[in-house]
Amino acid sequence: MKYLSKPSVLFLLITLLVTPILFVGQTKEADQTKSRFEKLELFSKIMFLIESQYYREVDPERLIQGAIRGMMQTLDPHSAFLDEDVFSKIQEDTRGEFGGLGIEVTQRDGVLVVITPIDDTPAFKAGIKAGDRIIEIDHESMVGATLEEAVEKMRGKAGSTIKLGIVREGVEGIRQFEFKREIIKVEPVKAELVDGKFLVLRLTQFQRRSTEAIVSNIKKYRKQTEKTGGLQGLILDLRSNPGGLLEEAVTISSLFMKEGIVVSTEGRNPEVREVRNVMPMKDKELEIPIVVLINGSSASASEIVAGALQDSRRALIMGTKSFGKGSVQTVAKVDEKQGVKLTIAQYLTPKGRRIQAVGIVPDIEIPEAEGKWIAENLQERNSVRESDLKNHLTATIETEEEKIKRIEMEKQDRIERVKRVEAIREKKKQDANESEERPTRYTAEEDYQVRQAVRFLKSYDLIRELATP
Repeated sequence: MKYLSKPSVLFLLITLLVTPILFVGQTKEADQTKSRFEKLELFSKIMFLIESQYYREVDPERLIQGAIRGMMQTLDPHSAFLDEDVFSKIQEDTRGEFGGLGIEVTQRDGVLVVITPIDDTPAFKAGIKAGDRIIEIDHESMVGATLEEAVEKMRGKAGSTIKLGIVREGVEGIRQFEFKREIIKVEPVKAELVDGKFLVLRLTQFQRRSTEAIVSNIKKYRKQTEKTGGLQGLILDLRSNPGGLLEEAVTISSLFMKEGIVVSTEGRNPEVREVRNVMPMKDKELEIPIVVLINGSSASASEIVAGALQDSRRALIMGTKSFGKGSVQTVAKVDEKQGVKLTIAQYLTPKGRRIQAVGIVPDIEIPEAEGKWIAENLQERNSVRESDLKNHLTATIETEEEKIKRIEMEKQDRIERVKRVEAIREKKKQDANESEERPTRYTAEEDYQVRQAVRFLKSYDLIRELATP
């Protein structure tokens, strides 16, 4: 009788133990592959039934594109299929010049919702407001349409006419707005002095040349105020700024920070992070006191800048909680004419705080107006935030208990916002006359939140002295 040597016995034991594991692993992988093919077969069967039995002829390409759009909609509100028309125009917004109406929109429960109208555009001049729901474009229903389809429909040749059917909180029925499309040239920065020595820089969008515009305005007004003591403070107004280029967010933050992290991104693997550090720059502003203003429509790049300056204690953040859009999208080419916009990561502030569906909470919370003026001046009546969007990503992977708690908190937050809207409605019965809905020309001098920021800057030296041990 032959006996196995000790190494042979060990090899046999390992083989007996590992073989079932390999077999189970291979079986599991094979089952997953089989399941996927079964689902694809199901798709083919349904497509065949539609093509052969639907009472009208259908375009197979349209069916497939519809299926792809549906697949993308199961992910999150910012992932989307980009057809030929959308894909070819995806770069227009970042250049600061494009044809259209001048509104930032999102989608909520299948309905288009206005995040903010851009200053001095047709939509702004016509009186479109944040929170308006667009349910018709040229009398065609947009309920259930994809965000990309609606955006494409709103764009058109400069000078052409378009009608929007708007449902507004507190106004009965559908209001029709008619205006002409224009070539939208967005000036990145609007500057204004308050009290002769406090510079308000209103950044409307993060686009190419935004940093350059901020630097040139600071130089201009510093020279202008030389004889009266120079600039005493800076107010960076990011309210209703929907974001834009990440690179500009990094350079604008770097302008005011000496060193450290501006923002990092966390992808599928939380152990791997891409870090964007403060950039070396010629015209840094490291001494001037800064207040950053944000609100519920400040999103994405705005939140990166606010978070970086807040974590580095370089600026005081004032206003109301931001939108909470802290996810990163990339545009991937599928072929020469089509692509997909896909969420691949989320942003983290220098201290590792997640922005997604959380937003930036200001150091000092200040409403847009106070006292008897609230009914006339409150803009942020019922603004939509990232956490209100269907299928929005959460900052972390939640347990079931955490998910239930979060949903309840978000529900309570929406209830509170609705209560505020109802209180305002009681104070002021809205007049549907269009002329009264048109916005008045903005001036920083009369802006309640700007005035509060100026009050803080006037006390800055005293506060710093008291805070120094």
